[in-house]
Amino acid sequence: MVKWYPTEDYKQSKVKEEQKPTRLRGNIKPGQILILLAGKHQGKRVIFLKQLESGLLLVTGPYKLNGVPLKRIPQAYTIPTTLSIPTDGLDLSSVTDAFFAKPKAKAAKSEEQFFVAKATKKETPEFKKAAQKQIDGKINISDVTVKKYLSTKFRLRNGMYPHLLKF
Repeated sequence: MVKWYPTEDYKQSKVKEEQKPTRLRGNIKPGQILILLAGKHQGKRVIFLKQLESGLLLVTGPYKLNGVPLKRIPQAYTIPTTLSIPTDGLDLSSVTDAFFAKPKAKAAKSEEQFFVAKATKKETPEFKKAAQKQIDGKINISDVTVKKYLSTKFRLRNGMYPHLLKF
């Protein structure tokens, strides 16, 4: 016996609302230096390049200075700073959300595959390496202090209060 009966007959609608990408914060502009707050590169300073269709931010280290490759970052995980670098002449039309999609590989299901150790490291595709070099080559940082600023990590130390800091 069922102990609960619905009071009305209803059907759940199958129409889902279209997700809208996040709007870019007003204080973030292309070429601006951001501080990453989470993830593998936490505390590193990166250069904002553009906002992707999904609403994520496209950033780069440059890779030679601090080891941060082209990445997609949610803007909630960043702190914008007042320092910016000119990014005129960058062609970022080839870098979209599809650029970061992982290739689908079919796994062969067999008993032998079950017992084989999975110790192979996946290599970065060549087109991503080429895009990284091309974009980092166009970013011109001539000031030595800006290079040092980008290569150092942001840390809170004794006596530093986040609500009193000016970025």
